Amino acid sequence: MTFSELKKKDIICIGDGRLLGRACDLELDSKSGRILALIVACPGGLSAFFHGDKNQLSIPWQQIACIGGDVILVSTGCCP
Repeated sequence: MTFSELKKKDIICIGDGRLLGRACDLELDSKSGRILALIVACPGGLSAFFHGDKNQLSIPWQQIACIGGDVILVSTGCCP
């Protein structure tokens, strides 16, 4: 799977079914090359434009429960 494919998937919190957004970036470990976290652009329209990073969420890779064909499910521990 490529990052281009990954960032097209909706990210859903398992606990309440809430849409968290879509991946806009990855956090990588520079030594190992492993993915540490998905950076999610939270839905927010113009507020995301004016507030920048405040509408982003970092989801640790360990909190990703499943990557499916259309969605990424994350555990409730990382859902704000």
